[in-house]
This record gives sequence, structure tokens and C-alpha cells, in this order.
Amino acid sequence: MVAQETARGSEEGTALSAAACLFRSLADPSRLSILRHLALGEHRVVDLMAHLGLAQATVSGHLACLRDCGLVTSRPQGRASLFSLAVGPELLELLVAAERVLAATGDAVTLCPTYGADSTADAGGSTTDTPASSLPAPGPPAEATTSGTVRGAR
Repeated sequence: MVAQETARGSEEGTALSAAACLFRSLADPSRLSILRHLALGEHRVVDLMAHLGLAQATVSGHLACLRDCGLVTSRPQGRASLFSLAVGPELLELLVAAERVLAATGDAVTLCPTYGADSTADAGGSTTDTPASSLPAPGPPAEATTSGTVRGAR
């Protein structure tokens, strides 16, 4: 009986660890922007750079992280690669659910002293002095459609 409970606890710990890793992969605003843009279809790095206003190294680094996490895939097209969501419907459901949670809590997470907008540590552990009042207003929540696209994605 104790062995079964220990095995169950170990499995639960492994699942929770994997979930924490997934949420850390999503914990960067640039990666979220890239994912939301890829929800609209395949894109090359240069396209994402133009759409998101990010440097090539930044986009490539974030895409590598997302690919390593199994969230995006790439395929060659000439000398470039086209990136797309690897788990489109599931990821879109997660992002829509996150937006619902934020709406239900009134974005209370932004007030969290550890992870909120006024916290001194970002997801990477560096410090930031950006006050909440200078952050851009959140856009409309994304809505998954039956075709798998996201309405309201930026």
C-alpha cells in the first residue's frame, strides 16, 4: 500500500514538474507573442522579426526554446525555415484558458509581489524597474475558432 502511494506521488511529482517546465517555456512575453503569431500560420524568422519588431537573434533564440519544448516545428523552404505550432489546438486551448483565468481574476497576478508587474524578478531571474503604469494595456482576449486560428492574436 505504501509502495503504491509512493509511486503515485512520484508520478504526480513528475507530472507537476513537467507542467512547471511548460509554464516556464511560456513565461516570456516575446515567446507568447511568437506563439500567438504562429497561430495565424507558418512564418519565417524574418517575417516574425518584421511583425513583432524583435531582433533576429531574439526571435531565433525564442524559436529554439519553443522547438526544444515541443511547441513549434520547422520545415525547410529554400534557404529559410518555416515555423509553425506543433500542438496547435491544444496550445490554443491553453492560451484561451489562461486569458479566461486572467479575466476571472481581474489580472490580479499583475499585483503578485513575486511575479507581478512591480516585482523585481522576471522569468529569467533578472531585475526590472518597469512600473505597472508604464506597461501596455492588455489587448482583447484571443478566441479559438473552429478552424484553429486565433481571433484577437497580435
